[in-house]
Amino acid sequence: MGESTASTGPKPPAIFLMGPTASGKTDLAIELCQQLPCDIISVDSAMIYRGMDIGTAKPSPAELAQAPHRLIDICDPAESYSAADFRRDALAQMARITEAGRIPLLVGGTMMYYKALLHGMSGLPAADPALRAQLEQEARDRGWHELHRELQERDAVAAGLIHPNNRQRLLRALEVIRLTGKPISSFWQADGAGAHRQDGVEDYTYFTQWQADEAGSLPYTVTQLAMAPSDRRVLHERIHRRFLAMLEAGFLDEVRALMGRGDLHPDLPSMRCVGYRQAWNHLAGNDSYDTFVSKGVAATRQLAKRQLTWLRKWSDVHWLASEDEYISTEALKKIRLRTTFNL
Repeated sequence: MGESTASTGPKPPAIFLMGPTASGKTDLAIELCQQLPCDIISVDSAMIYRGMDIGTAKPSPAELAQAPHRLIDICDPAESYSAADFRRDALAQMARITEAGRIPLLVGGTMMYYKALLHGMSGLPAADPALRAQLEQEARDRGWHELHRELQERDAVAAGLIHPNNRQRLLRALEVIRLTGKPISSFWQADGAGAHRQDGVEDYTYFTQWQADEAGSLPYTVTQLAMAPSDRRVLHERIHRRFLAMLEAGFLDEVRALMGRGDLHPDLPSMRCVGYRQAWNHLAGNDSYDTFVSKGVAATRQLAKRQLTWLRKWSDVHWLASEDEYISTEALKKIRLRTTFNL
């Protein structure tokens, strides 16, 4: 559906607003929506989950009323959501926005999602709920180590990189084998397998890699903006202040409620999101409050570092300084230089 915008004529415009966590992307996005005919699509692997509002720094109800965000609150925390799922959903939303005569403005810091959207996927199949349920039943019947032994027999490369206790990655590897008949490692690029960490999730991704083939390229003319404070210390301080503000807003109560559901566990992608993993450990009695706060802030800073590492290697990106009081004006200049849309 989303690919239908491709044609022999000029590609429609789209805007990427990227940057590390706590850099001020939401504020700038709302400003841009006041100046341009934009609709926002969230590019955040944590904001997709319902009931995870405070710890993900989800836009407030007032902000959402002013500038609605698509692709937030679309998953239950017990569900899995892949980069391939995001690409499918984002393309569909972008097509709807374009057909309405408006500009898709994609805002967030999950660089893996942007990469998948720009270049397509390597051919890995989407998650299969029925097969996943079957594998989970086999794990209960046979034990997780038996599943890992099966992976060792069918894909020794993946088995060497996926710990038996890493249940989500183990299930995904076996799922791919059973769906395609091929080891998941055959989809990985030789120069990057196992090297990336998923933004927003403190665990190795199951190494989804991309091939930048023309068929998978994004059928839009994209202006790519990246914003960050000029001084890393400023970003660290903003992260620290925001984490403390989350605690004052009731972050631990939010995690208690999630734990109280009874169907969630620390190995789920949702519960490995930065902040949630540390809060779970604290509430489970494994860490003191002070240790939790220290680990939560450190994990968020590490996330920001990984996001900046991605962005420094990104091509065709225009940098904006978060502290620039004229940042929206600078962003508009970059957008108008790039697009033929009647602004």
